[in-house]
Amino acid sequence: MNTEKDAFARLLNIMDELREKCPWDKKQTIQSLSHLTIEETYELIDAISDSDWKGIKEELGDLLLHIVFYAKIASEQNHFSISEVINGVCEKLISRHPHIYGDVKVADEEEVKQNWEKLKLKEGKKSILGGVPKSLPSMVKAIRLQEKSKQVGFEWENTHQVWQKVEEELSELKVAIASKIQNDIEDEMGDVFFSLVNLSRFLQVDAENALARTNKKFMSRFQKMEEAASKENRFLHDMSLEEMDALWNKIKAEK
Repeated sequence: MNTEKDAFARLLNIMDELREKCPWDKKQTIQSLSHLTIEETYELIDAISDSDWKGIKEELGDLLLHIVFYAKIASEQNHFSISEVINGVCEKLISRHPHIYGDVKVADEEEVKQNWEKLKLKEGKKSILGGVPKSLPSMVKAIRLQEKSKQVGFEWENTHQVWQKVEEELSELKVAIASKIQNDIEDEMGDVFFSLVNLSRFLQVDAENALARTNKKFMSRFQKMEEAASKENRFLHDMSLEEMDALWNKIKAEK
C-alpha cells in the first residue's frame, strides 16, 4: 500500500508528465485555471451539503490537483515550488498555534480564534477584516466579516438584541419602500440580509447552508410541480396562480 508520501510523489510525477506531453495541460496558465478552481470548489461544497463522502473524496482530489498545477506553473517561472507552499503553511500553523507549540494558555476555541486574529495583525495585517477575500459570495462574506469582528468584541450580547436589530432593519426597509427611492430600498434590503445572517450565527445556523437547503428544496418541489402538470398534459405557464399554489401545497404536504 502506498504511503501518503508515495501517493503525493505519484501525483507530482503525473503533473510533470502532463505538463510536458499533454497539449491541454501545457497550454494552461494560472488565469485559465482560476475559473475551473472556483467550479471545483463549488462541486466540493455540493458534495459536503449532501454528505456524499464518495463525492467529497473525488472533489478533494480535484482541488489537490489544482494546487499542484498552480505550484508547477509557479516553479516553471521560478516563483516558488510545491515544497515552499507546504513548508509555508506548516510554519504559519506553528506560529499561529502558540498554545500547542509554545507556552500560551487558552481556555476554549474562542480564545484560539482571538489569538489567531491578534497574531495576523502582528504579522503585518492592517485590519482584522483584511483577510476576507473581496470576491467571496456576499452571504459567505457577511458571515466571515461578522465572525472576524467578533474576535475584537464587536458583537451583540444575546440573541434578543440581534432579533431587535432584525426588526429595526425591517422597519427601515418599510420606510424605504414607502419612499420609492430604489437606492434606499436596496441599501435597507442589504441591511436586513446582514442582520439575518447575524441572527443565524446566534442561532448556530449556517446561513449559507440554510439558504442552499432552501434552494434545493424549492428546486425539488418546483420540478415535481412540472412533472405533475405534465402528467395531465399541461404546462405550468398555462395554469393559474391559484392552480399552481394548490399544486405546490399538495407537493409540500407530501414531503
